[in-house]
Parts: sequence; structure tokens; C-alpha cells
Amino acid sequence: MANIQDKEIQQYRDLMEVPDKFEDGFGPKMIVAALFLGFLMIPGSIYLGLFMGAGLGPAARWVTVILFAEAAKRSMKSLRKQEIFLLFYMTGIALGMPFQNFLWYQYLVQSPATVGMGVASEIPAWIAPSKEVIEQTGRTFFTRHWLPPMAFIFGTLLLGRIDHFGLGYALYRLTSHVEKLPFPMAPVGALGVTALADSGDETQRWRWRCFSLGGVMGLAFGAIYAGVPAVTSVLFNHPVKIIPIPWLDLTAAVSTRDFMPAVPLNLVFDLTLVIVGMVLPFWAVVGGFIGLIVTWILNPILYHNGMLTTWQPGMGVVDTLFSNHIDFYLSFSIGLMFAIFLVSISSRILKPMFMRWIGAGGEEGAAERKGFGQIWRELLSRDRERGDISILMSLGIYLLSTITYIGICTYLMPGDPVTGKGRFPWLFFLGFAFLYQPIISYTNAKLEGMVGQTVAIPLVREAAFILSGYKGAAIWFAPIPMTDYAGAVRGFRILELTGTKLTGVIKVELLAYPIVALTTLLFSELIWRIAPIPSETYPFTQEVWHLNALNFSLTVTSTMEGSSQFLEAIKWDIIGWGLGSGLLSFILLSFLNLPTFLVYGAVRGLGQTTPGQILPEFIGALIGRFYLQRKFGHQTFKRYIAIVVAGFMAGVGLVGMASVAIALIVKSTTTLGY
Repeated sequence: MANIQDKEIQQYRDLMEVPDKFEDGFGPKMIVAALFLGFLMIPGSIYLGLFMGAGLGPAARWVTVILFAEAAKRSMKSLRKQEIFLLFYMTGIALGMPFQNFLWYQYLVQSPATVGMGVASEIPAWIAPSKEVIEQTGRTFFTRHWLPPMAFIFGTLLLGRIDHFGLGYALYRLTSHVEKLPFPMAPVGALGVTALADSGDETQRWRWRCFSLGGVMGLAFGAIYAGVPAVTSVLFNHPVKIIPIPWLDLTAAVSTRDFMPAVPLNLVFDLTLVIVGMVLPFWAVVGGFIGLIVTWILNPILYHNGMLTTWQPGMGVVDTLFSNHIDFYLSFSIGLMFAIFLVSISSRILKPMFMRWIGAGGEEGAAERKGFGQIWRELLSRDRERGDISILMSLGIYLLSTITYIGICTYLMPGDPVTGKGRFPWLFFLGFAFLYQPIISYTNAKLEGMVGQTVAIPLVREAAFILSGYKGAAIWFAPIPMTDYAGAVRGFRILELTGTKLTGVIKVELLAYPIVALTTLLFSELIWRIAPIPSETYPFTQEVWHLNALNFSLTVTSTMEGSSQFLEAIKWDIIGWGLGSGLLSFILLSFLNLPTFLVYGAVRGLGQTTPGQILPEFIGALIGRFYLQRKFGHQTFKRYIAIVVAGFMAGVGLVGMASVAIALIVKSTTTLGY
């Protein structure tokens, strides 16, 4: 398997070379694009996220680029690849904003889950006003009570955007320019970004045909799945659902003490999942399905052996998932995650590093053996044609941003002046930030550079909060510096491959942030005024947010006074079962030369998600593997389906934007009063 994987990585390494000429890419088009994203894409993404649980996602990037590419054609011009990259980058900023923060927090302080577990009363005022205040002021963010949350959320988001150019950029310079790692997946991202730069090439017209096919499918499905319920909800104050949203819950009707006890059963009729199943790695999807089947077999056995004691007949899918999570799957999944971590770090980091250190890495191995002085001199040198910033500046940004994060947390959590209860343990997290962050970021940046993948240590955040000795709930909302910068490193490598100057990205950041922040708040306000969230108008939130609140509240109890349901749910013997099962599975699969993706997928299927999501993906994977791939060929099918998915999501997104526009127009004459 390792040889097969190495060959696949080698195929990616030579896809693109760094261009000789770098351009800024910033211009008037970016200003228009920022306004387009802020006033058209963001409301559609917020609405779809609340309505069906999925925003516009990558489709928004395609829609934006296609719109501007077509507008440029009509003006007898074309988009440069640097401009296309900045359009993609700006869309990433817009969609990367936590749209639902304000809406989620207003629900969290009122949620039956947080109230029942005693968490709601400890949610700080700098996150959201209390339940009583919200009931008095109504569904609006434009009151003095929401000013502290606004300042906190937008301030920390701004700090995060600045921090993006700190340690992430320094590690990019180290791994890409000094160690000269290949970053095998970066060319894939760069090719995707610039796919439309040469759209006039007749040999590439298949891209448009695939995108158009997906777009038509998305428009048709979106009109039925999201459009009709959205429009009828504002016209008749009750959504007419042709298809159950988000699912059809069969748990209470099927699961009894004698037949499939404690087994969550639901059906999801979202065509998006079927199409996405065609794109995902086949064996990962198969692994998820196997994990689901194992869960259906295992749950009755666990129930009859007295291990799933919380479940009761009559529970729906949400309550069944949560009860099983507490009794068994939280601990078992922790063990599985540790198994994946151990296998990943040994096979993908330690082994490649060892091979380089013993001299098996050629030029790349020589890069590993450079002296500190030579590495530092190479880091200090910068190419002004590329718009490089000083490595000292990037390290300074990292230092100041980390100290600022710690300072904000210390200010927001001063604690009781007498007892010290609730005081932020700043010294513990200062050491954590300057030890854990660089180590995990460099490790994953190196892994990203060598094989295009990363690893994550499970439950690090939870463990840090518990070990710090802090008591209270506020720390779970605080901006603790625990970032893994590997994603930023890959982004800077893609920037380099597209020939875009760093100065263009900085200008886009300065332009996009205020527009995105303002429009996010504005449309969150308008959408909240349409109807309460959760409610029938937003069916996804009505079903899923309760489960999310239950899981979040369970975790928060680990740092609260008194007994903790989270700590009580941690069972070390079950964690050991999960760890042993994961390691044995990897060993067995390696011995049989079978894909280890099976184990990764099985982790997802073992109590981590609803069966209604796995089944459509499995159907899509089977259709893609055994029909479409045979019809078009493996490589051709993969190219086709990736663009069909983008077109499909774009079509659904257009319906979402039209739906939210209709909803806002109708409600503006009634609810808003103008």
C-alpha cells in the first residue's frame, strides 16, 4: 500500500511548477466581488445552513468565478489566474466566517439542553445576553445587550485574520523554500483554482457541459427540496414539505426492547449526499457503511448486556444518538481516534523522516540536514517580486497575536477576587500556546508537505481545559490559542503556484473583512426576524441543533463544579476496546493488503452520524464505482463528477438565494414594517 500511495503522490508532485512571473491580481473587480459576496452569497449561505444544514460551500466559488468570467468575456477581456485565485480566496473568507455564531448563541442560552444541564446560567454576557433579556428585547441583535458579543466575535475574527500571516507563513517559508518539500496536494488545489483561466480553449468545453448538467440538476432538486418549503413558509406561515426535511425519523416506530433496541433509524432524501458519495473515496464510504451495519448489530447486544442503559423505547433518532453517545460511543470513539493518530503519525511522519535522516531522501534528505545558520539565512532572505513579507514580521505577528489572545481571555475571565474561582489560568495556556501550537503546526505542515495529509491528536482541547484546573463554562467560548497552521501553509503554497503576490492577498483581506462582517450581522438579523430559530421555518435547526446543544453541554460539564456527566461518560476500559479494535483493524488490513480507508470510514459509521446520511452516500458510491466509472473510465469520471458536484451545489445555492430574497421581501412588508 505504501508503494501505491507513493506513486500516487509522485503523480501530483509534477502537476505544476512555480511560475517565473508574479502579479498582484487586485483591482476594481475585487471590490465588485466583495459586494457581490456580501449581499448575495452570504444571505443564501446562512439561509441554506439553517434550512437544510449545508451552506453554499465550494459552489459559491464556482458561481462567483463563472459570473465574473462571463462578465469579462462580454467586455472582451479575460480573467488572469491571479484574479481567479483572489476571487476564490475572497469567497473562502466570506464562507469561512462563522455565519451562525450570533444565531447559535441566542439559541444556546435558551436551549432546554443547556438549561437542564446548568450550562445556560454560566454562559457569559460577552457571548450572548441571558434568556430573560432576549425574551424582553425580542428577535433582534441591535440592542445594547448584544454590543459586547458583537465586539468579542468580530474582534477575535479580525485577530484571527491577522494571525493567518504569523506562524503559518513562517512555516510555509521553512517547509517550502528551505526544506523544499513537494506539497503533493497543492498543485491539485492550484489547478482547480485556475481551471477557468483558459476557458476559451475549446478542448476544455466539457467543463462547462458538466457544470451546466450539475446546475440544472441542482436547480430542479433545490426547487423541490428547499424552494417550495421556503416560499410557502413565508406565504402561509407553515412550510409545505414535498420531501421530509432534514429526515424521516423511524426510530420510535421500529426500535423496541425486543426488535433493534437502541438502534437509531432515519431516512434522508437529500440528493446532494448521493452525488457527494460518488466523489468521496470509495473505500471510505464502504467503511462508513460497514460501521453502520456493525452499529446495528452491536447496539442490541450492548443493550441486552446492560451497557446502553440511558436509551428508552419511544426515543427519536436525536435522543437515541445522544444516549448511546453517553453510554458507550464517546469512549469507544476516543479509542478509535487514538488508534488512527498512532498509525498515522508512525506511517506518515516518523517513517518518512527516518528515511530522510538516513539519507534516502536525496536532495530533500539533504535539506533536512542543513545547519541552523544556513536555514536562518534562507528564511531571512525574501523575494520582493513575490511580495514576501519578512520572516521576522511573521514571527512577530505570531508572538503578538498569541499574547493578545491570552490577554483577552485574562480580561474576560478575571475570576472571583477572593476565591479565585473562574480565573483564567493564563500561565498554563501561555506555555501551552508556545509549545503545543508550534509543535503540532510544524508536524502537520511537514506532513502536508510530504504526503498532502495531516493528523490530529484527539480531545486535546478538552484535556487542556480539564488539566488547567479552570472551573466554569466561560473557557469553552474563549479564544484560546490552539490553532494548527498546516492549512495556512498549504494555502500559501497554492498562492505561490498560481503566481499571485502576497500583497494581493493582504489587500483582499483588508477589503473583504469589513464587508463580510457587516453583511453577516445584517442578514443574520433579518433571517432571525422572519421566524424563531429553531422553528418549522428552519427544519434542520429544529432537529439537529438540539443534539448539538446536548453534546456541547455534556462536554462543558467537564470543567464545572460538582459531578460531570462528561467525565462520568469517559470509561477507560471502553477506550481500550476502541484503541485495540482500531490497531488490530489496521494490522489486519495491512496484512491482507486492503485499503486502510475502510477503518477511517468505519470510525465515522460507528455511532458518529445518523444512518440516513451514510446510506445515500453508499448508494452514490456504488453507482459511481460500478456503473459510471465503467461507462466513462476512472480518470474521466473523476474529472467529470467533481465539476458536476460543483454545478449541482451552485444550482441548489441559487435556489437558496432566490428563496431568501423572496422571504425577506415578503416579510419586509409585515414583520419589518417597511
